[in-house]
Amino acid sequence: MKKIGKKNIGLLIIIILFGIYSVPKIIDRLSNENVIDTNRLHQKEELSFLKIDGKDRKVPDFVLTNQDSLFISNDDLLGKVYVLEFFFSRCPDICIEMNKNMKKLDDTFGDLDDFGIVSITIDPYHDTPIILKKYSENLEVKSKDWHFLTGERDYIYDLANNGFNIYANENPNFAGGFEHQGYFALIDKQGYIRSRNDDYGNPLLYYLGINDENIDLQGIDMLEYDIKKLIDE
Repeated sequence: MKKIGKKNIGLLIIIILFGIYSVPKIIDRLSNENVIDTNRLHQKEELSFLKIDGKDRKVPDFVLTNQDSLFISNDDLLGKVYVLEFFFSRCPDICIEMNKNMKKLDDTFGDLDDFGIVSITIDPYHDTPIILKKYSENLEVKSKDWHFLTGERDYIYDLANNGFNIYANENPNFAGGFEHQGYFALIDKQGYIRSRNDDYGNPLLYYLGINDENIDLQGIDMLEYDIKKLIDE
């Protein structure tokens, strides 16, 4: 058996000592980086403003009728942080999950005077104030400022597609006869549309209202955190 020389023994001792000193630090550093990565989106200093032609974008003007047959406008919601969606009451798929998630926000923030929710139907011929009132009762809405809104069809579609750029349209090939995106818009107390940024510094624009099993941090989780941030601003 070949003997280990003194130089090799010395080198071996150095390697062992290096490992004893360095490995715990490497593990600790990796652990800390994992924590930072997991919470990275929560570490943003400030939510972004959506911009058009370099100007911060306010929510489009609207006036619609709620489930109590009252006219509600965007001006009525100034001073509140609110979340806005497009949906319809007979939707057999994504609206169900969207409003389950919206109800979580209602349960968390519904007692606050400076919070609200706006749900605008894309099926206004069916979704009259009476229908929307029943829908809100079935959801056991807590907030006095969760408004289920209806109005003229063309007005609503223009508001969705051109005002918010959230796609909505009639389509007989889709379940329920309507096609729409499951996004939530977040609006601050001054009426500006707000969003967090992606890893490249670009605004995410809107929050996904349905859950995605392929990601850890759901849109509703981000919203809950960001609503608190805007309420405290």
